[in-house]
Amino acid sequence: MLPGMPVQGNKQERKLIKLFKILSPSNQDALLAFAEFLKARANEQETGKTSANKDSQILTEPLKIKRPDNESVIKAIKRLSATYPMVDKDNILHPISDLMTSHMLQGKPASEVIDELEDVFLKEFNQFKS
Repeated sequence: MLPGMPVQGNKQERKLIKLFKILSPSNQDALLAFAEFLKARANEQETGKTSANKDSQILTEPLKIKRPDNESVIKAIKRLSATYPMVDKDNILHPISDLMTSHMLQGKPASEVIDELEDVFLKEFNQFKS
């Protein structure tokens, strides 16, 4: 698309593109990662398959994936989703979204947000086990 050309799509698509363009590159990456997270969740809902039942053997314990130094919030969400594949992402969408917003828009440090994300996933895992 060339500068000055009208944006194609419906009203929501045009609004999303305008918002995307004014974000910093790191926030654009965060928005894309969150959209991918929502797409994966929608695919699970459409197929009736959750991360926990895609394979014939349901994982009942978290995978041991080490938290890297200087991890971004987006990478932490991906790591925790992989660590806890049995957790129903629908149940934790709102807390994850709230934490991402607190980081991106309110400037909460990534390390604090990641600590809280780990707590969200662990709490949901403990509910899964019980």
